[in-house]
Amino acid sequence: MNIFHFTKHFTPSLIGRAGGESVILLTLALTACSPKPQTEYETTIVEKGNISTTVTATGTIEPVTSVEVGTQVSGIVSKIYVDYNSEVKAGQVIAELDRTNLISTLESQRANLTSAEGSLAYQKANYERYKSLYDKGLISANDFEQARLSFIQAQQQVTTARQSVKRAETDLGYATITSPINGVVLSKAVEEGQTVAASFSTPTLFTIAQDLTDMRVIADIDEADIGEVKEGQRVSFTVDAFPADIFQGSVTQVRQQPTTESNVVTYEVVISAPNADLKLKPGLTANVTIFTLEKNDVLTVAAKALRFSPNEALIAEDETIQGTDAKNKLWVREGKTFRAIPVEVGVSNGTMTEIKSGINAGTEVLVDMIFGNEGENEASNQNKNPFMPGPRNNKKK
Repeated sequence: MNIFHFTKHFTPSLIGRAGGESVILLTLALTACSPKPQTEYETTIVEKGNISTTVTATGTIEPVTSVEVGTQVSGIVSKIYVDYNSEVKAGQVIAELDRTNLISTLESQRANLTSAEGSLAYQKANYERYKSLYDKGLISANDFEQARLSFIQAQQQVTTARQSVKRAETDLGYATITSPINGVVLSKAVEEGQTVAASFSTPTLFTIAQDLTDMRVIADIDEADIGEVKEGQRVSFTVDAFPADIFQGSVTQVRQQPTTESNVVTYEVVISAPNADLKLKPGLTANVTIFTLEKNDVLTVAAKALRFSPNEALIAEDETIQGTDAKNKLWVREGKTFRAIPVEVGVSNGTMTEIKSGINAGTEVLVDMIFGNEGENEASNQNKNPFMPGPRNNKKK
């Protein structure tokens, strides 16, 4: 304090001549009065734990097998035997179309077949007669060839007529609509009395899901994450309908076909979704978490502990550092000695890292070094101003 008071009352001329000495004396005095910085150490424990990395996405729940049932003939829906959620068996009649026109068409084709068969019988007899006369040299070759050609044409007409009858019978059979699989009716697109037209495309009348106890999730995975996704990986997902439930599944297929929307490329991933309690319904949105890496009950440490290195400028004069050239190492503090322990590392998720060997579970290792009096200096400066807010505790423990 005396030195500070003495330099404070120097005249300008004295300061000009001896300014350097005054600054040195003042700096030495302030340094001698300042408290020695205290260093605190943040540590963590090497312990057993689980390491995992995940990919998140959204998807849609749908049945593994669903069939759209339509009709290949046009007509009026005369009967419907099922409704939404009806359970059906393979071959069960679920609807019928009006058969009036189809029966009429079938009868007409059968009549054409009968006529063609009669014409064939006549042409066959005529051919045989002309052949006998030709063999005896009583008719010309031209007459014989004409009779043979008429006989062949009659055979072709019978074949065509038979095919027409078969087609008409098939169309009549299409008027009875049956379920192709065992399952549950998910949707019904027609009502009795409605006309369906199958001129250009097959109209969908019903959608039937084969087994609602075995569902799947079709998730869209971003191109940045698709490289980590593999078949067989464990998946958990939730749905908004049951927010408290976590459903489990696995990746069953990674599809190669990309989808681009708004310059975002995604790939479809198929995830199994067992549904024994029938909670999952087709069309629900699933919030999917795919575990791309899982290691359970392995020795782990915080990843930042492997990046730590003691700062020689911060340690006390009586403290020493015993380092190592190993690429991966953990630091421990034994008394006043910092010692590096080389370790072999495994997988890492960025937060935790697997330790394969080199150190035992329960070892306390260093993570960071912090000036202990930085917060105190800041607090003392703020206390001078009653309007300043209180200091924030930035110390890590």
